[in-house]
Amino acid sequence: MLFAAGFGTRMGELTQNTPKPLLKVGDKTLLDRTLELTKAISPAHTVVNAHYHHQQVVDHLKDTPVQVVVEEPDILETGGGLRNALPLLGDGPVFTSNTDAVWRGPNPFQLLLEAWRPKEMDALLLCLPKESAIGHKGQGDFVLRETGQISRGPGVVYSGIQILKTGGLNRISETSFSLNLLWDQMHKTGRLYGLTYPGLWCDVGSPEGIALAEEMLEATDV
Repeated sequence: MLFAAGFGTRMGELTQNTPKPLLKVGDKTLLDRTLELTKAISPAHTVVNAHYHHQQVVDHLKDTPVQVVVEEPDILETGGGLRNALPLLGDGPVFTSNTDAVWRGPNPFQLLLEAWRPKEMDALLLCLPKESAIGHKGQGDFVLRETGQISRGPGVVYSGIQILKTGGLNRISETSFSLNLLWDQMHKTGRLYGLTYPGLWCDVGSPEGIALAEEMLEATDV
């Protein structure tokens, strides 16, 4: 499940007539960059949600096997959007991913798949040390314990990619809601886990982020 429904307000004029996932970093759109990464796990189904300028997303993907779920009349946020797409995704754990980041290093989806332990985990979030999260200005999202379990607090930065079980979505009454509500359920049972990404990641949520991402991709290792 790729999230592509947001308004991209931090992008200013760049998203006035274009949805953020269709903005380009280098010669590829953010959405296409994310879709290329998903090929490593050969997903049975790939679903993209859309809301803001949704027809552009539909047209962009019309000749691909990717299915688009248009959220109308209101946007459903990440949790509501995922629950709305479950009929297309099927049963079982799913990958979810934002579409406003660029990666440099190992394939993030492949790393999560290799580390996933469903007997112990209800969700496995891919996170980064703050020094590896280019363009991120916060104090971090989670504290990562030696056991791999995570809790809220300043520490590692959530990358926007995860594997999670979706059963708990049925216990949430809201129609539009964040996946934070599902994470809170999992944290209470000790089944919310994190994995540290060993490469670099760039937040492309602002115009400055585009330049930072292109600089990261073009940089040569010392």
